[in-house]
Amino acid sequence: MAALFIIIFISSILAIAVFIWFRLARSPFGMPLFSAALLAGASSIFPALFFQYLFPAGSGIFHLSGKWGLFAEIFIRIALTEELSRFLILLILFAIIRRISGDSAGIMANTAGLVAGLGFAILESSVIGASNFDITPLRAFTAAPLHGACGSRVGSSVVLLRQHPVLGIIRFLSAVALHGAYNFMLNIPGRLPSIAAGFIAVSALVSAIQVIRIEMKAEDTI
Repeated sequence: MAALFIIIFISSILAIAVFIWFRLARSPFGMPLFSAALLAGASSIFPALFFQYLFPAGSGIFHLSGKWGLFAEIFIRIALTEELSRFLILLILFAIIRRISGDSAGIMANTAGLVAGLGFAILESSVIGASNFDITPLRAFTAAPLHGACGSRVGSSVVLLRQHPVLGIIRFLSAVALHGAYNFMLNIPGRLPSIAAGFIAVSALVSAIQVIRIEMKAEDTI
């Protein structure tokens, strides 16, 4: 039980840090929006599990052996279903926000997506930790950055699809590619692939944060 609490705490550190950053930067993304995005992200795990239930491992294209079977399992059954679930939940969240406040989700798409990704990571790590206390330290520390970075990309893709469909699709697929590459590296034995997985997660998060910082500065000048 203590190990589970440690895993949950580790997964929550980044979400706490991001919220403190928003407060210090006086971002309009306050507690209500932060909480809504966090809960929305956490809830996106359920449609992902449903999609994965419909396409169980070892069936259809996932029955393929060797590297192609592994590719289909990691990039399609896991990465694609989880990012698609995140997309659907963020689409609903943005529609609710627009209906309640009348504001466009465009300026906060990356931010809401980042927070949603962190919410997903907290719940996912809790579920995995409850069923497997042997979760690797690397995954415990890098799952949140990975999901946060992917969530930010998916959030922007939701808005981009309206006016720039091609860019929106590319943005969405970049999240799937990052997610799949991270999981693929974790499935390769050895220290070097694990380091590569951590690098993918952290560098993607840094890129997402940089985009959000630029948006915050642009908003301050309006």
